[in-house]
Amino acid sequence: MDVELLEIRQHMGQFPPFDGLSDELLDEIASRVEVSYFKTGADILTLNETMTDLCYIRSGAVEVYRRQGELYNRLGEGDIFGHFNLLRNQKVRFPAKAIEDTLLYFIPLDVFQKLCEEDDHFADFVELERPRLETAAEQQKKANDMMVTRIRKLVTRYPVMVEESTTVQQAAQQVSQSQASAVLVLKEGSTHPRYSFQDSEGRTWQVCGILTDSDFRTRVVAEGLSPQTPAGDVVSPRLITIQSDASIYEAMLTMLRNNVHHLPVLYRQRPVGVVHLSDIIRYETHSGLYLVSNIFHQSNVEGLSRLAPDVRAAFVRMVQEGANSQMVGSALSTIGRSFTRRLLELAEETLGPPPVDYCFMVNGSMARNEQSIVTDQDNALILSDDFIPEAHDAYFKALATFVSDGLDACGYTYCKGDVMATNTQWRQPLSVWKSYFTDWIANPTPERLLHSSIFFDLDSLYGEDLFVEALQDLIAEQAPKSPLFLAAMARNALNRTPPLGFFRTFVMEKDGKHNNSINLKRRGTAPMVDLIRVHALACGSKAQNTFQRLEAIADTQLLATGMSDKLSYAFEFMCMSRLRHQMIDLQEDRLPDNNIEPENVADSERHTLKDAFQVLSNAQKFLKFRYPIPSNRAGR
Repeated sequence: MDVELLEIRQHMGQFPPFDGLSDELLDEIASRVEVSYFKTGADILTLNETMTDLCYIRSGAVEVYRRQGELYNRLGEGDIFGHFNLLRNQKVRFPAKAIEDTLLYFIPLDVFQKLCEEDDHFADFVELERPRLETAAEQQKKANDMMVTRIRKLVTRYPVMVEESTTVQQAAQQVSQSQASAVLVLKEGSTHPRYSFQDSEGRTWQVCGILTDSDFRTRVVAEGLSPQTPAGDVVSPRLITIQSDASIYEAMLTMLRNNVHHLPVLYRQRPVGVVHLSDIIRYETHSGLYLVSNIFHQSNVEGLSRLAPDVRAAFVRMVQEGANSQMVGSALSTIGRSFTRRLLELAEETLGPPPVDYCFMVNGSMARNEQSIVTDQDNALILSDDFIPEAHDAYFKALATFVSDGLDACGYTYCKGDVMATNTQWRQPLSVWKSYFTDWIANPTPERLLHSSIFFDLDSLYGEDLFVEALQDLIAEQAPKSPLFLAAMARNALNRTPPLGFFRTFVMEKDGKHNNSINLKRRGTAPMVDLIRVHALACGSKAQNTFQRLEAIADTQLLATGMSDKLSYAFEFMCMSRLRHQMIDLQEDRLPDNNIEPENVADSERHTLKDAFQVLSNAQKFLKFRYPIPSNRAGR
C-alpha cells in the first residue's frame, strides 16, 4: 500500500464509525475511495439526485439541509454524511453544501453495504432500523478505554526512517529536525518476513532496528564512536514491535514486559509510527486511574484542591471518547470516594485515632456510583454503639468538618439540605440509625419519605463496612413487607414529572435564570432514579446502582417483560444527554449545570429525548397503579 493510501486509512481510522473497523476493512475503504475537492459555496449533494457514495469529510466544513431548505446539521473533519440517502432508495433527501473549501473522500455504495453487513458497530452507527432510543443507548454503551482503543489512535505522524548505511550523525540530525525521539533503521532485502515490507516503488525493505535518544548517548557518544559510524552497526538486533490494531493496553504491557520505552507500530509489516511510553502515559494522564493514584499522593487539602481541574479534564475526555453513563458515573464516583477517603486519612493524622469505631457513609449519587461533574455532598457518620456523646462527639464533629470543608475546597459543594456528617442528626450510633430507618418505613410522613429517598441509597466509604451492611439488610427485610411505605414512596416519586405537554411537546422551565430550558436532572434522571428505587425496595434488592437495580427487578415479576430494558435505555440516554451538555459547558468555559435548551439540541437527540421522557411518563403512571394505598389507610 502506497503512502497516500496509508494516509487515507490512518486518518479515517481516527474517527467513528471507522475507528473500530478491522485493518482489512480499512484497507478496502482506502483502496476504493475517490477524492474530490469542493470550493466554498459549492453544492455537494442536490435534492433528489441519485447517490452512489458515502461522503467522508477529510478537511473543511459542510452544511446539510432539509428538503425545505432549512439547516439540518453542520459537519466537520471526520464526519460522514449521505448514509441516510444511501439507506433510502439512494435518492438525496438531505442536500449538502461546502461552507469552507472542503476535501471529501467518496466511499462507493458496495463498500458501504459491505461495512454494514460485516461490522455491527458500523451498521448501528448508520442505520435506524432498531428503535431509536434502544439504538442510541446501545451505541453509548460501547466501551472506549485502554482495553479496546487501538494503538493506532496514538500514532500522529509517520516514523523517521533511515537506511542502515546512513551515518549516526545523519540519523541524529533527521531525528532532531523531525522533533522525534527515535529513528527506525532499514536495510534493503528481506531475511525476516515479520519485519519486511514493500515501498511504493516495489522495493523490499526490512526494519532491522531502532535508535533512540538514549541509544545515541549510550551506544555512540559514551562509546566514543565516530559520527560516521553506520547506523546499522549500532542498532540492537532485538526489535520489539506491535501491530496497529492492537489495543493501547496491549502496547503498554509489551513495553513493560520488554523494558522498552519506544514501540514501532506496524500495519502488517510496514512501520506507520513509533509510540513512546509517554504517549500512553499522556493518554492516561487525565484518566480516573491516574487521578486516583495522584489523589493518594497528596499530603494536604491544598494539594487535593489543585487536582480539581484534572477531575474536569478526565470527565471531558471520557464523554468525548464515547464512555457510557455507567462508565462516567463509576469513574467520577471512584474519584469522589478517593478524595473523601484521603481527607479522612488526613483528618485522622491530624486528630489522632478515633475514640470508637465508625463508618463514613455516602448517600445519593456517590452511593449509586452515578456521579456527574455537577454534584454536592451527601454523607453521614455511623458510630459504634459504644459512642458517648460527651466524650467522643467533639472528635467526630472535628473529623466531619475537616472532611466536609476539604470536599468543598475540591469542588464538592456543601449540601444545601445539610445532609452531611457535620449535622448532629446524621452523626449517630448504629442503633439510632436503625431506629431512624425502622421509623421511616413504619410511619412514612413527607419528611421521612424525603429522608428515605436520600438515605436509602447508601454505601460504606471508610471504616466499619458492617455498619452500613446492617442498615442495608434492615431495608431489604422491612421495606417489601410495608405496603403503606411503598405506596407512599411511589406517590413521592411522582412529584417530579417529565417535561412533556400535549402532543409530546416539551414543557420548559419558567424560573428566570434558566428560562425556556429543561432541567434534565429534575425532570428526567432524578424521577427515573426515584421510581426505580421504589421497585427495588419492593423486591428486596440490596443493589444501589440504578442499572443494577433494574437487573434485580427484571428477575422478578414486578414489571412486564422488557420493561426493565426500556427503562434502562431511557435512563442511559437521559444521563448521556446531561453529561454531554455538562461537557460542552466546560469546553466553553461555562459553569456546568443540568439545563439544556431544546433549540440548541440536534433534531435526532430531541426526538430521542422525547422517547425517553415518554418511557418515564408511562412508568410513572404504572407506579401509582402497582403500589396502591392499603384499603385500611385509604380513608385517612
